[in-house]
Amino acid sequence: MNISQLLEALELGESQTIEFKSDYKNIDSIGKSICGFLNTSGGYIVCGTTDQGDIIGIDKYSDSLQKLEYTILKDLSPKPLVSFQIQDIDAKSVLVIEVPKGKDIPFAYQNIVYLREDQKTRKADINTIRDMIMRKQIEPERWERRFSSAEVDRDINPDELHFAVDKIRKVYTDYFRDISNPYMVLEDLAAARYGRLTNAGDVLFCKNPVIRYPQVRVQAVCFESDKTDSKYLDNKSFEGPLVSVFNQVYGFIVRNTPTISRFYKNTPVREDEPLYPGDAVREALINAFAHRDYTDFSGSIAVHIYPHRLEIWNSGTLPEGVTIEKLKKGHISVLRNPDIAQVLHLQGLMEKVGRGSRLILDLCRNNNLPEPEWTLDDDRGVTITFFTPEVTPEVTPEVTPEVTPEVTPEVKRVLNVISGEMPRRKLQDILGLKDDEHFRTSYLVPSIHLGLIEMTIPSKPKSSKQRYRLTDSGRAYLKTLINKE
Repeated sequence: MNISQLLEALELGESQTIEFKSDYKNIDSIGKSICGFLNTSGGYIVCGTTDQGDIIGIDKYSDSLQKLEYTILKDLSPKPLVSFQIQDIDAKSVLVIEVPKGKDIPFAYQNIVYLREDQKTRKADINTIRDMIMRKQIEPERWERRFSSAEVDRDINPDELHFAVDKIRKVYTDYFRDISNPYMVLEDLAAARYGRLTNAGDVLFCKNPVIRYPQVRVQAVCFESDKTDSKYLDNKSFEGPLVSVFNQVYGFIVRNTPTISRFYKNTPVREDEPLYPGDAVREALINAFAHRDYTDFSGSIAVHIYPHRLEIWNSGTLPEGVTIEKLKKGHISVLRNPDIAQVLHLQGLMEKVGRGSRLILDLCRNNNLPEPEWTLDDDRGVTITFFTPEVTPEVTPEVTPEVTPEVTPEVKRVLNVISGEMPRRKLQDILGLKDDEHFRTSYLVPSIHLGLIEMTIPSKPKSSKQRYRLTDSGRAYLKTLINKE
């Protein structure tokens, strides 16, 4: 930790990863804190400050200080790599102890296991210790539960997490222990353990998990003809938090899929409907995200749109015990990524109980579409294919590549005022909104999730240079609104 980082930490105050101590003489207290950090998300202990972060200094020439490192480390097991460093600020010295996330958990200090929980260090109970030990044995079998190298404070997209919490609380009001504490929220969602993000937490809530896992990128292509080697009309690559990417990919499908205008008997009224049932496509797409094999770094999700069919492919074979026949019956005996599936289920995005495939079949039949097909690709992936309907005298197809997602009045207001690239504050002022949180949760985040607006610097959501602009889907939808008016 350099001087600027130290000053910033002192200003922000104690947290899950920062602890202040007035001196270094209470060796046991420091030892317990180090142990707690090792078993959770790592962190820093700053000795020579008040609880408020004011520097009071220490005697850096004391003999006891020279023995501190040895005294503590001898009582820690297994032996960790911990850094002890003196920093001088305004003629006063502080001791900064840097504790990494330990790889060989559980760590113990004087044969007792400790955990860091928010701003406190506590003894680990027997169930937690058992879970830590069992985790070592089961980790290789569950990619989503392995620890990610991502950091909660650095890599999490706060808007993504807040959006999920808001949606879940509308149905499960008492689901979270403390919504103001991101560490506790992530643990409640099984997206973190002991203050560390799991891979599931990484792909669900981090700004750009593709940096660590390139296989989470999604490629979508719209072809000119029904041949794969034909020219493409649209081609995009999507990356970011899972739900945000899901919404953008779904927007791509809607944008590149025509609607059908149906004229029924005995009525002159025309009814415009999507070529493929929206709920069926959403279910198939979310299943690709939830059930795919994330362990394959060459894997991915691919969406191919042709004039007469739509293909959604995800890497990995069907989970053990699942066959194509069972899929059609709506029965899935195994969830490959239950933690990811649970978060998606809580947000109302998927049928966790295994009814998703049955729902897809029913929706296609009810819309006079041929049954979709599931196929296995040489043990490399699973593809679901939707086929266009057969045209009858009562049904007249009409291509209208308009984007028609269901949006709230708040989102419509954003689309009507946004022009070019605009900062958040200007958008908020034009809309006459003073409450920052209300603007964020009701206007900004839903617009982004629907793929109608986007950030100019998505990797840095809180950048002072951040701007927002319409996406292709947003411009198409705005055009639809204008035409209707």
